[in-house]
Formats: sequence, C-alpha cells, structure tokens
Amino acid sequence: MCASILDAPVAGRSARSIPESLGACTEELARLRFSIVLTAKWESSEHSDLLRRKELRADLDQLHTLYFQKIDEIAMTFGVQAAMEAKEKVERAVSVLPGLNAQALQEKEQEESRFDI
Repeated sequence: MCASILDAPVAGRSARSIPESLGACTEELARLRFSIVLTAKWESSEHSDLLRRKELRADLDQLHTLYFQKIDEIAMTFGVQAAMEAKEKVERAVSVLPGLNAQALQEKEQEESRFDI
C-alpha cells in the first residue's frame, strides 16, 4: 500500500495519518515503470553475459510484481478509475533516452567505482 497508510496507528481516529496523495503514489508508480524499462533494456543488451541476463530477468519479474501491486494499491485507495488513469499517464510519460545503453552505464559505473575507497 501507499507507505503512509501502513504507518497509520490502530489506536484513535485523530492519530491516524492521511493517506499519501494520488500524485505521490503516481510518482512511485513512475519510478517502478522507469526501473522496468531500464532493466529490460539492460537485459536485452548484447553486452550482458548469460548470468547477468538471468539476474536481470529475475529483477524484471520482481519489478513487474511491484508495479502491478502499486496499481492495485492505488485502486483500493483512490478508486479503479484513478488507478487506470495513473497507469496510462505513467506509461505515456516514462521512457529511457535512446542514447542510454547498458555498456555506457557499465563503463560509467566502473569509472566511478575506481574512486570509491
């Protein structure tokens, strides 16, 4: 569920927190969608070895599960229509830049790791 709903104390009505806004839940859905798109791009890269692709496929399965759970949570909190609109909005808006590829990211990650102590 949206994080603030889980934090709501059971005791007393006045102590309960207000659920996250639809905008905050939609942003979280967008982050999941971006992760799915980026992970799928890495998984399909010819530069990934077999073991890495297997790990990325497992990550994709988990991300898809979280994505659809988030849509369900939005539907339970704000209604089915709001959930479908949030999903459509996210799917139209979220993408990865064409020049962003797995090899470039891996090279950047390796370069940055040289500076880690």
